[in-house]
Amino acid sequence: MSLRYSISQSESDVQTPVVPASTYRLQLTPAFPFAAAEAAVPYLASLGVSHLHLSPVLEAVPGSAHGYDVTDHGRVREELGGERGLRALAAAARERGLALVLDIVPNHMAVPSPLRLNRPLWEVLREGPGSPYARWFDIDWEAGGGQVLLPVLAEPDEPFEVDAAAGVLRCGEREFPLRAGTSGLPLPELLAAQWYRPAWWREARTSLNYRRFFTISDLIGVRVEDPDVFAATHAKVLELVRDGVAAGLRIDHVDGLADPEEYLRRLRTAAGAGCWVVVEKILARGERLPPAWPVAGTTGYDALHRVDGVFTDTAGASRLARAYAESTGTPPWEETASSAAREVLTGDLAAELGTLERRAGRDLAPGVRELLIASPVYRDYPGGPGPDARTLERAAARAGTAAVDGVRDLLLRDPAFAARFAQTSAALRAKSLEDRAFYRWAPLLSATEVGGEPGAPAVSAAEFHAYCAERERDWPASGTVLSTHDTKRSADVRARIAALTQAPAAMDGAEGGGAGGADPQLAWVARQSALGLGDVPERGPRLAAALLKAAREAGLRTSWTDPDEAYEAGIAALVPPDPVELPPSLSEAARANVLGMTLLHLAMPGVPEVYQGSEYEFRALVDPDNRRPAAFPREALAALDAGTAARTLAEEKLALTTALLRLRRARPAVFRGYAPLAAHGPASEHCLAFTRPGGLVAVATRLSHRLAEAGGWRDTALPLPPGPWLPAHGPAPSAPYEGEVRLTRLLATGPVAALVRAG
Repeated sequence: MSLRYSISQSESDVQTPVVPASTYRLQLTPAFPFAAAEAAVPYLASLGVSHLHLSPVLEAVPGSAHGYDVTDHGRVREELGGERGLRALAAAARERGLALVLDIVPNHMAVPSPLRLNRPLWEVLREGPGSPYARWFDIDWEAGGGQVLLPVLAEPDEPFEVDAAAGVLRCGEREFPLRAGTSGLPLPELLAAQWYRPAWWREARTSLNYRRFFTISDLIGVRVEDPDVFAATHAKVLELVRDGVAAGLRIDHVDGLADPEEYLRRLRTAAGAGCWVVVEKILARGERLPPAWPVAGTTGYDALHRVDGVFTDTAGASRLARAYAESTGTPPWEETASSAAREVLTGDLAAELGTLERRAGRDLAPGVRELLIASPVYRDYPGGPGPDARTLERAAARAGTAAVDGVRDLLLRDPAFAARFAQTSAALRAKSLEDRAFYRWAPLLSATEVGGEPGAPAVSAAEFHAYCAERERDWPASGTVLSTHDTKRSADVRARIAALTQAPAAMDGAEGGGAGGADPQLAWVARQSALGLGDVPERGPRLAAALLKAAREAGLRTSWTDPDEAYEAGIAALVPPDPVELPPSLSEAARANVLGMTLLHLAMPGVPEVYQGSEYEFRALVDPDNRRPAAFPREALAALDAGTAARTLAEEKLALTTALLRLRRARPAVFRGYAPLAAHGPASEHCLAFTRPGGLVAVATRLSHRLAEAGGWRDTALPLPPGPWLPAHGPAPSAPYEGEVRLTRLLATGPVAALVRAG
C-alpha cells in the first residue's frame, strides 16, 4: 500500500483528545451548509484529521460568504441549517471519531441592512445612551454631538420619509428606528432629534464616532470586556461547548479587544479546561505570545512565516529586491511600511486618530500619531517588551521627546486610553501592512503574508530549529497553518514563487508593459502571480480579479474609494493570454518546496490545520479566490489506499499529507519532543532534518535548484537516531534505514522523507 496508516474501526471509536491531532478548516456558506459538511465527514475522517474547524456559525448578514458579520449571537445561522443542522453535523462527526472547533467573533457585529437584524444596535439607535444595550458598543456620544454617525448612505443628499405607523424613518430601502415622541416633528427637526445621524459613507473617514473593525464601518466593535455583554454574546457558544457540540474555539482578532487577557480568562473559566482555545494573533518575527494568556497558542501565522522562509534563498531574495526597486522606483521596505502607516492613520483611520488626540490633548497629539506609526508590532501588552529604543527614537524624532514621553505616561495611568490606543494600533498595523504596504512592496510575493518580514524574508535552518524547539517547550498545542481563508496566496502558489529566489533571472523584464500606461509595479506583481498560479481552471479571470484587488489595495494609481476607471480598464492587459509556467528546473524546485513545506507543517511541533482542499495541490490567490468551494479528492485518496502509486505532485502531496495525518491521530506520542538533525558532507546546508524523539524523523530538501546546480547530494549523509527506521508512506526499502544514511539513498524517490521508528 502507498499509504501505510489507515484509520481502523477501533481507532475511530476512541474518544477525541482535548488537544486536536490536527484540524481541517471548512468554509461554510449558504452554498456549503452544515449538511454539505456532514456529507464530507466520511472522507475527512479517512483523511486522518481529528477535528473539523468551522467558519463562524452564528446568525450573520443574509447571504454572507464568510460569517464574520454576526447579527445575532443567540442563534445558529439558519442559512447554514440552523442549530439542528449543526448538532446533526456534530453527531455525524462524533460517530467517526471527530470533533468540532468553532470560529467565534467576539470583537464586532454587523451594521446590517436591514438594521433591525442587529437588535442590540437597533435598540441603541432608538433609545440612545439610556438603552440597556448602550453598554454593548464603543460609542463616543460627545464626539457625535449626542448622535451616532451612521455612514450608510450612497449619496450625501438622499431623501427621507417618515412612516409614523411603523415607527421608522426610511431612506430608499433602508429603515431606521424613530425615537419615541419624534414622529410628528417636521423632517429637519425630526432628523436632529434622533440618536443617530444617517450620513454619506465618505464621512466615516473623519467623523465616525463608534469603534469598528479595522476600517470597515459595516462592522461595529463590541465591548466584551463588560461581563454582561460577554455573557449575552457567548451564551450560545458556551452552551454548544457544554453540550459537546464543540470541543475547541478559535478566537477571531483577539487584538481588537480592550483587554484580551481578561477576556481569555473569563472565556477559559466559562468554557472549561478541556476546551482547546487558540487566538488569531499576528506576531512579528521577534515577538512572543504573552505567556500569561490561558490559551493553547495562536492560529499559526508565526509558523507559516518560518516554513515559508526556510525555503527562501537569501541571496536570491536580495537580488529580486534590488531589481524591483530599480525597475519600479519603490522605496525600501521600512520606508514603504512607514509611509503606508502614515497614510492609513491620517486617512482611513483619521476618525480613530482624532479620538485619541482629543483624549490626549493638543500637546501630546503629535506623540500619539508618531508612536502609532513607529510601532513594529500590532499592539503591546502589559508585561511584554513594550516599545523598543528604536521605536521611541523614531517617534521622538518627529514628535519631540516631551510629546512621546507624555503619551507613554498617559498610557500607564489611563487604562481606557491605553486600551483604545492599543485597539487603534492593531487596526493600523493590519490595514497599513496587510492591506497596503504588502501590495506595494512586491519583489517576492510569497513573503507578503501576515506575520512575515518582507524586508528580510529568508529564515535560516538554525532559526527554524530554534523556533520549533521554543514552540515545543512553550506552546506545544499551538496551531500551525500554511493556507487559510485569509492568506493572499495559497501555500502551493507561494512555494512556486519562492522558487524564483533560486533563479531570480526568471523575473528579468517583468516590469515591461503596464495598465493604463506604463505601470512597472503592477506588471511585476502580474508576472509573479502568473508564475505562481500557473495553468489552472479559469486562470485569466481569477488572475485579473487578483490584480485589480492588488492595484486598489496598493492605492498608488487607483483605490476602492476613488477608482480610476481608465487605469483599471487596462489591468486585464497584464494577464498573459496563455498560462505562464516555471522553467523545468524551477518546476522541480517548486515540487521540492511544496512537499517540503507540507512535511514541515505536518511534522513540526503544534497542531497543524489543513485548509479545505489543500491536502491536494491547491493553487489560489487572494479572497474570494481562496474561498472557492472545496474540491475533495475522494477518488484520488481511494486510489492511493488501494495501492496505486502517486504519479503527480497533487497525488504526492495527498499521500504525504494523509500518511502524516493518520499517523498523528493513531500515534500521537510519536510527535513529542523536538531535536534538529545535522547532515554532513558537501551539500549539508540543503538538508533540513529533525526528529520527534517519540519516533519520527523528517527530512526535507532546501533550495533544490541550487543543490542541483552544485552537483547534487554527492556523498552527503544524515546520521539517524538509534533504531531501525521505515518510511511513513511510499515504497518500503529492502531493509530499514539505520545509522548514517546517504541522502542519495534516503531521497532517491523524492525531495522529502518521513520516517517512523520500526517496532
